[in-house]
Amino acid sequence: MDRRNFLRAAGALAGLKVGCLELPAAEAATGYRALVAVMLAGGNDGMNTVVPLDSSRYDRYCAVRGSIALRSAADTEHVLGPIVPIGDGSWGLHPRLAALKPLADAGRLAHVANVGPLARPTTRADFAAWRNLNDADKLPEALFSHSDQQKLWQNGVSRTDGSSVGATGWGARLAERASAGLYSFAGNSRFGSGSTRSALILPGPGATMTGGLGAWQPAATWDPAVKLNAAFLTAMKAPNADPLFKAFARLRANALDAVTRLGGLIAATPGSVAGNAGIDAAFQRAYACGSGTVSAYATVLGKQLYQVAKLIAAHATVGGSRHIYFVQLGGFDTHGGQPDIQADLLSQVGIGLASFMEAIDGMGLTDSVTSFTLSDFGRTFRPNNTLGTDHAWGNTQLVLGGAVRGGAWGSYPELTLGGPDDAGIDSWEFQGRWIPTTSVDQYAATLGGWLGLGEAALLALLPNLGNFSVKRLGFMQV
Repeated sequence: MDRRNFLRAAGALAGLKVGCLELPAAEAATGYRALVAVMLAGGNDGMNTVVPLDSSRYDRYCAVRGSIALRSAADTEHVLGPIVPIGDGSWGLHPRLAALKPLADAGRLAHVANVGPLARPTTRADFAAWRNLNDADKLPEALFSHSDQQKLWQNGVSRTDGSSVGATGWGARLAERASAGLYSFAGNSRFGSGSTRSALILPGPGATMTGGLGAWQPAATWDPAVKLNAAFLTAMKAPNADPLFKAFARLRANALDAVTRLGGLIAATPGSVAGNAGIDAAFQRAYACGSGTVSAYATVLGKQLYQVAKLIAAHATVGGSRHIYFVQLGGFDTHGGQPDIQADLLSQVGIGLASFMEAIDGMGLTDSVTSFTLSDFGRTFRPNNTLGTDHAWGNTQLVLGGAVRGGAWGSYPELTLGGPDDAGIDSWEFQGRWIPTTSVDQYAATLGGWLGLGEAALLALLPNLGNFSVKRLGFMQV
């Protein structure tokens, strides 16, 4: 193969974005488990995602949040009300998360309070003493920065350079140690970047995976196309001692295997494959959304979760008894006009996850699939002057599935500006940037333990986990 053709073929395969993934060999369905990471990019406001409804805390919440506080009374578009009580009524969801209420009431939705990157347990006094030291063994680096905090959340460390884990993500490290397949429907991410293999990046519904491969079409029956396929594969198998070419050959083989096995699954859209009827119905179900209705399939996040649901349904074809998926919804950097913006985004989260769980239930895999959120950071408890909030630290995350122990987990902040949970030391800094009481390491270890890893593997996977006396938080049935 000459240089021009090599580069052309390399470019075609790069379009598949396969990374260094080796798809696991198919295993029996017994014991199948999948994690679905839902990245809320930009920093979702957890304080307006789940709200305490006991009178003392709710009164403090309303006093500070003012005009952006969630309310018991309904507004026309359900932007701020009515709050949706869940469980025993001591907590409430944002009105646009109402689709998750049945799951919360059934004990299948956990909300984990005040989670964030930490190097070690940190009190307000610790933060005051450490914040000017520039020591990532004490405090995470570059707090309140979007790009840096996304790295820390997805790296599972406290250093922006990744330190001992480099530029790898804890999703990829977990996949490597658990021999799990790793897939993304949201492009490249730090979460899915590994040292030996990275996430297989897949397109949305209706897309073809062979668009960049020129003549090669695995299902071709027309004689000229069959001959072109044979010529293409023969050329690609030509011996070559160059190590770069060998690496490319490995990439190529994985790409062609992925196209052959997954192409039909990826391309399927609602109504195109009879066997997907249950998934199609779940994602086309109309849910209330303000004064109108919307289906999950009509949304950005819903289409990604639709793809995940199809692959989980066909996990025997996909291969392996452990899968990790990554999806993402952006736009949560709500410095202004937060009520309307967050309402629209949380509609996608609530409707998308409710539809996804309906599809999973229909497969009989309720206890085998766990979805969880992550985000850059939380938002300031005190709003700014433009009906928005600013960058903060600790945040509430949602975990959903049949193996979840539902309800409230973690230590909820005291809701006092300048109080024991506030990272503000000087009075002008009293904004309610909550110092996390649960680390990303503990959050990730709890999910990794459910996927099957023991404590030794989790300590190797998450470098700072050993600094915390409690390694797993208990919100998963292991």
